[in-house]
Amino acid sequence: MPDLLLELRSEEIPARMQRKAAGDLRKLVTDALVEAGLTYEGAREYWTPRRLTLDIRGVDAASKTVSEERKGPRVDAPEKAIQGFLRGAGLSSIDEATIQSDPKKGDFYVAVLSRPGRPAEEIVAEVMPGIIRDFPWPKSMRWGAQSREPGSMRWVRPLQSILCTFGPETEEPVVVDFEVAGIRSGNTTVGHRFHAPDPFTVRRFDDYVDKLERAYVVLDAERRKDIIRHDAENRAFALGLEVVPDEGLLEEVSGLVEWPVVLVGRFEETFLQIPPEVIQLTIKVNQKCFVTRPQGGDGRLSNTFILVSNIEASDGGEEIVRGNGKVVRARLSDALYFWETDQADLPDLGDLGRSAEVFGLDLAKPLDQRMAKLDALGVTFHAKLGTQGERVKRIADLAETIAGEIAGQVTADGVAASSSESHSQELKRAVRRAALLAKADLPTEAVGEFPELQGFMGRYYAQIQGEHPSVQTAIEEHYKPLGPSDQVPRDPVAIAVALADKLDMLNGFWAIDEKPTGSKDPYALRRAALGVIRILVENRLVVSLSKLVTDADLLSFLHDRLKVQLRDSGARHDLVDAVLSGEGGQANDDVLDVSNRVEALGQFLGTEDGQNLLAGYRRAANILSAEEKKGTRIAEKVDTDLVASQGEHEEKVLAGAIDRAEIEMTDALSRRDYGQAMAGLSHLRAPVDAFFDKVLVNAENEDVRANRLALLARIRSACARVADFSRIAG
Repeated sequence: MPDLLLELRSEEIPARMQRKAAGDLRKLVTDALVEAGLTYEGAREYWTPRRLTLDIRGVDAASKTVSEERKGPRVDAPEKAIQGFLRGAGLSSIDEATIQSDPKKGDFYVAVLSRPGRPAEEIVAEVMPGIIRDFPWPKSMRWGAQSREPGSMRWVRPLQSILCTFGPETEEPVVVDFEVAGIRSGNTTVGHRFHAPDPFTVRRFDDYVDKLERAYVVLDAERRKDIIRHDAENRAFALGLEVVPDEGLLEEVSGLVEWPVVLVGRFEETFLQIPPEVIQLTIKVNQKCFVTRPQGGDGRLSNTFILVSNIEASDGGEEIVRGNGKVVRARLSDALYFWETDQADLPDLGDLGRSAEVFGLDLAKPLDQRMAKLDALGVTFHAKLGTQGERVKRIADLAETIAGEIAGQVTADGVAASSSESHSQELKRAVRRAALLAKADLPTEAVGEFPELQGFMGRYYAQIQGEHPSVQTAIEEHYKPLGPSDQVPRDPVAIAVALADKLDMLNGFWAIDEKPTGSKDPYALRRAALGVIRILVENRLVVSLSKLVTDADLLSFLHDRLKVQLRDSGARHDLVDAVLSGEGGQANDDVLDVSNRVEALGQFLGTEDGQNLLAGYRRAANILSAEEKKGTRIAEKVDTDLVASQGEHEEKVLAGAIDRAEIEMTDALSRRDYGQAMAGLSHLRAPVDAFFDKVLVNAENEDVRANRLALLARIRSACARVADFSRIAG
C-alpha cells in the first residue's frame, strides 16, 4: 500500500513547541484522511529545530465509492417541500428520485446519492493547505511582502519549503501538488544549515532519513537525545566525572540542534564555593549546558561543564568552547556576587528594628535581616490578603498549632522524639523559628535572579548562620510537594510549616471567595490541597482538619481532592465514595482515617466473606427500602423477648451475631483498627445467609414482621459504621 511523506521546513522552531506541534500535525492530517474516507496502517511524527515531518504508512490509494439513501417528503407533499428536498439532495429534477412505499406513511421520494471514490493524492492536496494555514501555533508571525496583505499566512517562523510524496515502495512516488502562500510542494529539501545547505531530492521516508543523515541532520529527536546523553556521559567518564542528570534540559537541547556535537568546557574552581543548585541553574538558564560532579562524590560539582554544539567545527570546537566559557564565567561572577552579598549585612539595618521586634528576629544574622526587610518593605502577597509579612505571621501561628497536633507522631534528629511536654515545646519553638524564616530568602539577590531557588537558598543561608538542622530542612521543604512525583516532607518541623503554608493559602483564598472553578486555578489551590492530603497520609498523621480550616466548604473541597488522590493511588472510586458517605463520612476531617477505611474495605471486599456479606447487605437494604416506601411499620429497635419467644432459630442466631459484631466493631473502631472492624462484619456473613434462606421477613404477624425488619435495619446500620455499602459497585 502507498505511503505518505510530508515535511514542513521553516526557520528555527522554538524547542518548547516542537514536540506538541509535530503531534498536532499528525492528528490534523490523519483525522482529515479518515474523514475523507481513507484508512492508514500507522503514522509517526518527527521534528528538528527546522522541520516537522510525518511518515504515514499503508494509506489507501483512493477512497471508496459511497452510496446513501436520503429520504424525502411524501409524493403528495407541497411543491415547496419537494423543491427543498431536491436542493438538499443536489437533484435537478424529481425524476432523478425514486419512490418507495410505506404501509403506514404511504409513498415518499428517496434520493439515491453516490459519492465516487477519489485518489488519495487529490484528497491530500485538498486538505493540506487548510491544515498549514490554520495550524494551532501558540505564537506565530507574518513575513515578507505578503505580510502587508489582509489575511496573509501566519506561521511560527517563515515557512521555507514543503515536501510531500506519495506512493508504494515498489514504484516511483509522485509529488502531491499543492500551494500555500506562494510555496509549492515538491520532493526536495535541504540538510544542515551550514554543513549541507544545498537542496536534494528524496523519494520516500527511508530514502529521506538516509539522505538527511548524510546531510548532517538527525531526524529522530529521541535519537538526538541518546547521542547527547551517551556522548556527554562518555566525555565526563573519561575525566573521572559524571553528568548531573537533567531530563528537561536534555529535551530542550535536543530541540536546539540537528547535528549534536558534545564538547567540554571549564570554569575557575573558585566559583565552586557557590551552592551547586545556583551553579547548575546559572549555566543551564544562560548557556543550556550540563554540569558535572566527581564520580561517587558527595553532591559537590566539578568545574567542568558539557555543552552541545550544532556544528562540527574545523578547530574541533575550541572557539565554541572558549565563547561559552566566557559567558559562563561572566554569569557565575554575577552568581558569586549574589551569594556573597546575601551573607553580608544590609545597608539599612537601622530601618528594620520594628520588624525585627515584631517577629522576634536577631538582626545580627543575615537571614533574619532579610525577613525583617521583607516585612519592612510591605511586599504584597495579595491585595485582599495583606503583605508577605502578615502572611508569615499567620503561617507561624498556624504552624505552632499544627506542631501541637503532630507532636509525638513523627520523630526527627533531636526534635520531637516523643510526645512529652518538653519535646512538644521544643518542637513548637523550632517550628516557629522555621516558619518565621521560611520566606526570608525571597528578598535575597540570588532568589531575585532565580526565583526557582526559593527555599534552597534559605536553607543555605540558615546553615551558614547556625540554625538547627530541622529548621534548615523546613525552610527548603515547606513548598513540597510541588507535584505528584515530588517527595513530601518527613521531618516534623518541615511537616508543620509545609502544612501551615498550604492551609494558609487555602483558608485565605476561600475567605475572599477566590476558589478554583472548572479548569481555572490561578493560585494552584488544588495542588496545595493535594499537598496537605499527601503530607498527612504518607506520614500517617492523625490530624483534625476542622481545627485548621475556616470554612466547611473548604473541608468538602479537601474531601474531593482526597478522592482524587486515593483514586490515583489505585483505590476504587466507589469505595472512596462509600467511606465518605458512610456514618459521619462527610464530617470526617481526618484524611488518614478515611484512607485507612478505604484500604481496609478494599481488602475485605476482596475476600469471599466480603462479597457474600455485600450480597446480604443489598438484600436487606432492598427489602427495607421497599417496605419504607410502602410505609410498612419497622420497629424502632429489635425486641429480644419477641425474638426469643416467636423467632425462628436462624433469626435468633443472627440477632446474637449482630450483638457480637457491634461490640467487636465498637472496640475496633475506637482503636481505628479497620481490619478488625471488617473481621467483625465478616462474622455476619453466615448468619445473614441462613436468615434469608430460612426466615420469611414479611411474616403475617405484624409485630414479628416489624421486628424482623428492625433486625435488617441493624445489619444496614452496622455496615454504615464503616461505609455506605449501597455505593459499592459490583
